[in-house]
Amino acid sequence: MWRDPGVPADTFYETRPECTDVPITRFKIKAGKTLSSRKWHAAFTQEGYLDIGKTLSRIYRGGVHPSIRGEVWEFLLGCYDPKSTFEERDQIRQRRSMQYATWKEECRQLFPLVGSGRFITSPVISEDGQPIQDPLIMPETNPAKGLVVNSLDAANNLEKVTDKRVVQWMLTLHQIGLDVVRTDRTLVFYEKQENLSKLWDILAVYAWIDKDVGYGQGMSDLCSPMIILLDDEADAFWCFERLMRRLRGNFRCTNGSVGVEVQLSNLASITQVIDPKLHKHLEHLGGGDYLFAFRMLMVLFRREFSFCDSLYLWEMMWALEYDPDLFLMYEEPHSASEKAEGTRGKAKSIRQCGKFERQNMKNGANTAGAPLPISVFLVASVLKEKKAKLLHEARGLDDVVKILNDITGSLDARKACTGAMKLHKKYLRKAKKA
Repeated sequence: MWRDPGVPADTFYETRPECTDVPITRFKIKAGKTLSSRKWHAAFTQEGYLDIGKTLSRIYRGGVHPSIRGEVWEFLLGCYDPKSTFEERDQIRQRRSMQYATWKEECRQLFPLVGSGRFITSPVISEDGQPIQDPLIMPETNPAKGLVVNSLDAANNLEKVTDKRVVQWMLTLHQIGLDVVRTDRTLVFYEKQENLSKLWDILAVYAWIDKDVGYGQGMSDLCSPMIILLDDEADAFWCFERLMRRLRGNFRCTNGSVGVEVQLSNLASITQVIDPKLHKHLEHLGGGDYLFAFRMLMVLFRREFSFCDSLYLWEMMWALEYDPDLFLMYEEPHSASEKAEGTRGKAKSIRQCGKFERQNMKNGANTAGAPLPISVFLVASVLKEKKAKLLHEARGLDDVVKILNDITGSLDARKACTGAMKLHKKYLRKAKKA
């Protein structure tokens, strides 16, 4: 039987020719498996209602065609309700665009480089609010925008800031800039200054509106794909904001701890249940806190896969975890909780749920607190795959880190997701018996 070998998708995310050490990409566009533009648009009714159940299994089987990836992700991340019309979504988009413009203008009033096409990579303010002269500003390569602000003068004419929230925000701006110039630097897309500036603007605005978390290193890796997939800056911002709804807890810092430690603790519990021997070995090496998996969870495997494969992995994860009430949970959390109470014990539209979410529903995991995310099981599946190496070759934590670093470019996203699903099923079964 003839099988479509698939078409490489790397041409959609061009790599700079001098970058020869990038991981190979395994994802290929396959007819009949990959969600195509034709299949995607056929899933909408004339009014715009989306039968998302039709698309979830296809995304899991073969990913999303790069030409429609951005608009598909907006649904997978809960930006829009599948049960909405084209007209309703246009209204939401307009409202959000205005909201983003308002927030961006607030930021520009505080620091005029926001929206100027430039950004900073050195501090502009001290911790006590005193302005720092002559910060390092990345230049605007397209001065034809007609902006009247002189960025260097604007940065040098800052007055002392007394508002603690503003000081804290301004202290993060150069860190965002430093991270922006390091993010996906192998891609041709980021050779353009305007794209780097767009990434900096979005992260600066997000850091301003998220009062509890602000900005944390790793967020640029999570935001970068949104800039590439969605041309409109406001659309990219809202897609990133929805992703952060899932992940912001990982970035929340308290005295002496980082939020991701909760997920690391969950990973330890899962490994202890499904593979006690491996867990005991890691504990013996001093890795019982599982900090060696920190990066995988913080940036969702961005460093372990090629750019293209990491996008494929993300959309598979989101399709598996998909909950049709996602939009409602984000837009109207009170209504969503009331609905959850009202339907407790009743079947949610299972066909509209992702496979991972269905397993949680079937096992009643949704009644015992928030279910564990699939990302934790993905890390557990990687550990399981490297179990023999970890048991026989790891004599210390440095060995564990080296073994896990060596997986870069060698993992198969589809197999990793399949492995995660199997471990999730096994964990639920064993946890239920316990």
